[in-house]
Amino acid sequence: MNIHIQNGRLIDPANKIDAQHDLFIADGKIVGVGSAPAGFTAARTLDASGLVVAPGLIDLAARLREPGFEYKATLESEMDAAMAGGITSLAIPPDTDPVLDEPGLVEMLCYRAKKLNRAHVYPVGALTIGLKGEQLSEMAELVEAGCVAFSQANTPILDTRVLSRAMLYAATFGFRIWLQPIDPYLARGGVAHDGEVASRLGLPGLPASAEIIALYTYLRLARQTGARLHITRVSCAESLDLIEQARKDGVDVTCDVAAHHLHLCDMDIGYFNPHCHVIPPLRSQRDRIALSKALADGRINAICSDHTPVDDDAKQAPFSESEPGTTGLELLLPLTLKWAAEHKLALIDALARVTSEAAKIAGIAKGGHLSVGARADICIFDPDCHQQITRGMLKSQGKNTPFLGLELPGRVRCTLVEGTVMYEA
Repeated sequence: MNIHIQNGRLIDPANKIDAQHDLFIADGKIVGVGSAPAGFTAARTLDASGLVVAPGLIDLAARLREPGFEYKATLESEMDAAMAGGITSLAIPPDTDPVLDEPGLVEMLCYRAKKLNRAHVYPVGALTIGLKGEQLSEMAELVEAGCVAFSQANTPILDTRVLSRAMLYAATFGFRIWLQPIDPYLARGGVAHDGEVASRLGLPGLPASAEIIALYTYLRLARQTGARLHITRVSCAESLDLIEQARKDGVDVTCDVAAHHLHLCDMDIGYFNPHCHVIPPLRSQRDRIALSKALADGRINAICSDHTPVDDDAKQAPFSESEPGTTGLELLLPLTLKWAAEHKLALIDALARVTSEAAKIAGIAKGGHLSVGARADICIFDPDCHQQITRGMLKSQGKNTPFLGLELPGRVRCTLVEGTVMYEA
């Protein structure tokens, strides 16, 4: 269908565009920016007056819970949530059941997602078979099946020799490795940041050193092997200095931060709020401020939702026994806008963290921008509309978020995937 999006404020960070331009779509692709191509006739016109027209958001960490955990969420429910959040591309961690360590499983997931005809799914394959940290997965075959990178999800490799070999193999073929830094021994049993709040509440602490020590190891091995490294969900201020030094030393390393770590700290646990039980844990206020500033000045490359839907029973348990995770697909844009407003950051710079920069990390050449010829994945939203976050408004099957009851800026009005309107509000 030929679509004409008119009167909108078009913001395209990749092409440094922030101006009122019309957008013209045909055969699932963008065919005109500002002016229509010769002979173009619109079958539908979308009026975006007072709205922002931006590339569809790209989420670097979204657990859709299939296969294996359908009682927590399904592809259908989470794809609906992605559409409502203006997210058109999703990177999927490998910690499903079974683990994404076989080409057939990856192909099945991609087929299921494509059949639903909503957001694009980009699986992140398991770095080791079964995420056990013992035997390397068949990375080349997994890439052919659709994987864009390789990860251990939240399960670190204990044997650093195996990790070194994995990095060396990945470097040989140009595969990117995504790692969440966590030392399993220092982190063992911890459920909250090891600080004053955890001590007062009697919660087992998970120290910042668990991240810092693991991160130092990863960066050192990446320097030694030449691996392309992406650090997922940085949570500590000290980690930023290590990453910056590694970049100066020539290490090819990027990093992202979870949206909730930009706005919450360990004090928000309050009286054992299980919705604040996340991994990595909410750190100190000092860490939160440092992360927020680092994202603003570019030391942190992107924002992810770290979307982890959890069923109500698992969240209603006592804090230490509750399952960690927060739902975030529908909150990624509002939390990004809130962060940008706090730093008085231009909208084009804020959106880059969830569009063009995220696309670079995931290697998505067809998404994250609104160039002529690009895939027509588009998010149209009202940046000035505030909405209260309630369980009823969340389309995700997981209602577990610490932001329930709060008013956040930004409401998605329309989401297009390959030129097809998939969501309207």
